[in-house]
Amino acid sequence: MELLVIRKIHPCLPSFKAEFTASVPLTRIRDIAHRNDIPHDLKQEIKHTIQNKLHRNAGPEDLVATEAMLARITRDPGQYSEAFVEQFKIFHLELKDFFNAGSLTEQLESIRESLDERGIAALVMFLECKKSLDAAEGSSSILDLIKTMRSLGALREVIVRGLESGLRNDAPDAAIAMRQKWRLCEIGLEDYSFVLLSRLLNMLEAVGGANWFADNLESKNISSWNDPLGALIVGVHQLSLSGWKPEECAAIQNELTAWQEKGLFAKEGSEDGKRIWALRLKATLDRSRRLTEEYSEVLLQLFPQKVQMLGKALGIPENSIRTYAEAEIRAGVIFQVSKLCSLLLKAVRTALGSEGWDVLVPGVVSGTLVQVENIVPGSLPSSLEGPVILVVNKADGDEEVTAAGSNIAGVVLLQELPHLSHLGVRARQEKVIFVTCEDEEKVSYIQKLEGKCVRLEASSSGVSISPSSLDDRDADSVAKNLSTNGSSAVYMRGPPDLTGLSPKASYSNKGSSSAGLILLADADAQTSGAKAAACGRLASLAAVSDKVYSDLGVPASFRVPAGVVIPFGSMEWALEQNKSMETFMSLREKIETARLEDGELDNLCHQLQQLVSSVQPPQDLIDSIMRVFPGNVRLIVRSSANVEDLAGMSAAGLYESIPNVSPSNPTVFASAVSQVWASLYTRRAVLSRRAAGVSQKDATMAVLVQEMLAPDLSFVLHTLSPTDHDHNYVEAEIAPGLGETLASGTRGTPWRLSSGKFDGLVKTVAFANFSEEMVVSGASPADGEVIRLTVDYSKKPLTVDPVFRQQLSQRLSAVGFFLERKFGCPQDVEGCVLGKDIYVVQTRPQPL
Repeated sequence: MELLVIRKIHPCLPSFKAEFTASVPLTRIRDIAHRNDIPHDLKQEIKHTIQNKLHRNAGPEDLVATEAMLARITRDPGQYSEAFVEQFKIFHLELKDFFNAGSLTEQLESIRESLDERGIAALVMFLECKKSLDAAEGSSSILDLIKTMRSLGALREVIVRGLESGLRNDAPDAAIAMRQKWRLCEIGLEDYSFVLLSRLLNMLEAVGGANWFADNLESKNISSWNDPLGALIVGVHQLSLSGWKPEECAAIQNELTAWQEKGLFAKEGSEDGKRIWALRLKATLDRSRRLTEEYSEVLLQLFPQKVQMLGKALGIPENSIRTYAEAEIRAGVIFQVSKLCSLLLKAVRTALGSEGWDVLVPGVVSGTLVQVENIVPGSLPSSLEGPVILVVNKADGDEEVTAAGSNIAGVVLLQELPHLSHLGVRARQEKVIFVTCEDEEKVSYIQKLEGKCVRLEASSSGVSISPSSLDDRDADSVAKNLSTNGSSAVYMRGPPDLTGLSPKASYSNKGSSSAGLILLADADAQTSGAKAAACGRLASLAAVSDKVYSDLGVPASFRVPAGVVIPFGSMEWALEQNKSMETFMSLREKIETARLEDGELDNLCHQLQQLVSSVQPPQDLIDSIMRVFPGNVRLIVRSSANVEDLAGMSAAGLYESIPNVSPSNPTVFASAVSQVWASLYTRRAVLSRRAAGVSQKDATMAVLVQEMLAPDLSFVLHTLSPTDHDHNYVEAEIAPGLGETLASGTRGTPWRLSSGKFDGLVKTVAFANFSEEMVVSGASPADGEVIRLTVDYSKKPLTVDPVFRQQLSQRLSAVGFFLERKFGCPQDVEGCVLGKDIYVVQTRPQPL
């Protein structure tokens, strides 16, 4: 972040050259103001400029004034002697030097002597390309521009690498001044790349723009894509050289280069090669545009407050202050890269017949369109009545729609989101129509409907938003029932039945260390919760899955990580041993009716979580876990509440999971268990239970402790399509590394695959473009943390190998269909791929 600011400031600094820092500077040009052969008014202007310069108060406006003077002199040279004209030109050049305002060519020539052989070769190549391009003026070709851009990139890389070496503390002034020249040349090259990309975009629009590229792709002529893709590679490389997410830039460059080299095949496996090429490219283009959006977001976060403070102090007009950050973005190379991404994305979408929509929850609803930044409580005006359709700029995946307003009937999210993210699952559970949109033109249209009543229709065949009337609402078009007291009827079949799920035994009768551990195979809903019980059943099913095959002979075999359960009542036992039970019960009773408006609920939730986090499971229980998991095995500590993974209440993501812990570090492990217990009383969890009509005292938490896997891929399966409710297909969403990438609202798209349960037909719906994968390294400590690594999809088999993609999709379909039959209803299945093995870590009834 700091680097962005430094790069903006650097060109504004005066020269560090010795003649400008000497105590008696430039006496030669000072004498120019005392000549008698120039008009009096001009002499006064020169005196003023030089006086400013000598006192180091000169500003860029003085350079502009001097350039105007030079223009007057050269227009009428007869008024002045040749000696004066020559001397004034020297003065002008030195003033330009002082302000580092020489042309790019002049700046580059000034560092020639300091370059090595490779640097000189790169300099010569760029200057030749630039000279040729300048000479061609309006007749230059796209190829000329690309060649110049590549030579610019090569030269800039030489300079950037040279600047990485740093300076010694005792470096002489001459070395400091030369380093400044190098940095200014590097920034000047970045600025010139803006010009080149702008010219390229104008040329691409002139030949037909996005529609022309789409037509070429339709006819399988992708050679026309080589130049703009090459320009995008260079543009992303320029962002990397500017210090913006270099690892991410490198991965994008590798992907674009790979897709160029791979070319277009008639078929990729059993799928149409043109469609697969376009989908693969779309994933990387989306990733590229996200890179530019994140840059803009950082700049807009960084600048406004500081700019506003400084602008007001300097008396700068308010309008200039407001537009400063936007102007900085639009004047940089990032803007041109974004425009190029948008052009190519539009072409790809046109060729694919896509309109930029993705449907998470289908349906039809009418309501008032309201735009918000995030889905948070209080984001809606309290005076707003009737159904609301939210247009949301951003989401992190942990939001809960009803917490922001009981009358929210539909959501349009302006970013990508995995379908089985926590937010996606909750939206389906709450019957809220939910779509995402990534097309700039459609987003612009939607935003113009702010405050109006609109009709949102979302299905597998498409999405439409149009002006409507509140009178158009009927029983089918309203996604939720709104009660008069402001609470939402989220669970359409009524509150979930918790009978028998809360432990009946008193915590005080559980012996010296709670009820002890329950082996996963023995877990049931009454002692361990629906999640742990399902995992226990999965373990027994895994044992027989080796003998199960689909109708096509595809194996449905899977494995389950080993695990144990810390049962219901253990948290209460620990509170009793800590003599905190009375305080706990008092706080829990208060949250039942605590107010949201004045922060009462937040305060009580915070106290409850602190209290529960302060108690820990007993040492003999941890010793028991160490006997089940010997050595330094890594574990994940997961919630298994009696109010989650139920047919009427999934509670996805409401409760905590702590990965990468080990009982060999008892302090960290015990803290992880306490955090899971305490997650029962987060604000979101409490509000979710309120909305479902579940009493807070009826909620209790078991803890599922499982072997921590280090997967290559993680997946979720919908055994029934949530979009079109087609029972013939299993739909999979897959991410690299750990599954938290899918569950959270990480920006990006997973691999989306659809496979027929009976015919084995595989369809690739989308390729993944998450920027990072979460992994657990064997070399890292078991401290509850994970490592994030940048992903390069040109090296991922699921993206580049159609055979692997088909085989994995068919195996996942076989596993999903097998589990659906065994559990008796459509399932949301979570698992991972480790080598050649498929692991299933969870399954829950799919919200219908």
